Amino acid sequence: MRAHASLVEEFGRTPWWHGGGSVEWGRTDARRSELRERVDRLFAWEYAAEWLTPPQLKALEPDIDLGVIGDAPIAYFPDEGWLDAVPYAHAMLEAAEHAGATVRSGARVTEVRMDGGRVSGVRTAAGESFGADVVVNCAGRWADEVARLAGLQIPLTPTMGLLVFTPPVAIGLRRVVRAPHCHMRPDGAGRLLLQADDTDRQMTAETVASPRLPEADDLVRRASEVPPAVAGARAEAARIGVRPYPADGVSAVGWMPGVSGYYIAVTHSGVTLAPFLGRAVAEEITRSRVVPQLEHFRPSRFAAASRPRVKDRGRSPRTETGLADSPVPVTWTCFPCACL
Repeated sequence: MRAHASLVEEFGRTPWWHGGGSVEWGRTDARRSELRERVDRLFAWEYAAEWLTPPQLKALEPDIDLGVIGDAPIAYFPDEGWLDAVPYAHAMLEAAEHAGATVRSGARVTEVRMDGGRVSGVRTAAGESFGADVVVNCAGRWADEVARLAGLQIPLTPTMGLLVFTPPVAIGLRRVVRAPHCHMRPDGAGRLLLQADDTDRQMTAETVASPRLPEADDLVRRASEVPPAVAGARAEAARIGVRPYPADGVSAVGWMPGVSGYYIAVTHSGVTLAPFLGRAVAEEITRSRVVPQLEHFRPSRFAAASRPRVKDRGRSPRTETGLADSPVPVTWTCFPCACL
């Protein structure tokens, strides 16, 4: 959250970012207990977390029906928010170009070139060849497929997610609302974006995204229990996304062991973590610095399952960082995550 907020210092304005916080409550005893433990934990970490009374929630979000909350404890996370991912991604790519990067949109990588035990570049389906000191694989859901081009393995267990959009409704919701049965946030022009974990579990690879899905209308019905103004609306649009979960459920960020110059950044929380990861990954690649916050998330834990296609012939002292005598600044090629 702090990394997202700090972008305003660099860009002057961040129209893709919408703050105001998020609210959440739990209706079952187990959910209430989990929420209390989480708020206490976050507060101990100096993360903004507090409790609201029903009148305080009504002052923040007048359109929420307090009857659906009852006596449930209401948690408020004031530093949270939501963002328009596509304008955000465009702004980052545009800034990268202004800083000297070359962007190739829609270029499918078909080969990761190897020279002994180190990466030397990539080749695209169009036949373009790019030399590089470092290749960064942040291809999201397809990171495992890109890794296999270098004879490496990144075990992923992708999950499906259904996002449903309402038509414009007369509602003034301004924050992220995580109700027990439906999560929602504004999406501009009076629309709401809806999601629920149990609905996601019903999605399969064969599910075709459509506003006529029974699950889509069910999400709209659930949402209408929170702001009643949604009642009677039908789903206007639906999207199905695929989350790039590493098999153990933990982000994977760092140098791939056994091959020099190959760095990966794979996480379900790509949009949330993007500004922090962008700076952290750049620090490790271009300055050979170790970012301590990433130490618990290294892909070295996949080493038993991952073997390079060409055995490394001789390792220099810097091979463990993945740079293997590569001078800085380095040339690096990055596969962006298509799930944005």
